[in-house]
Amino acid sequence: MIGVTIQGNESIDRALRRFKKKYERSGVLREFKARTAFVKPSIEKRMARMKAIRRQARFQAEQE
Repeated sequence: MIGVTIQGNESIDRALRRFKKKYERSGVLREFKARTAFVKPSIEKRMARMKAIRRQARFQAEQE
């Protein structure tokens, strides 16, 4: 459960901004989408391979 306590004279807008930031960083929406849609195991493996290739390419680009 994500929660934000409002500090003293803090505005609602600022507290809402902090809440949104916490919400994005926690990955709640990403996890929800992953659980609601079924992905075939072969597609999951392919996506994981592609992610590893991109990560490796990014690492090599930083080294050059």
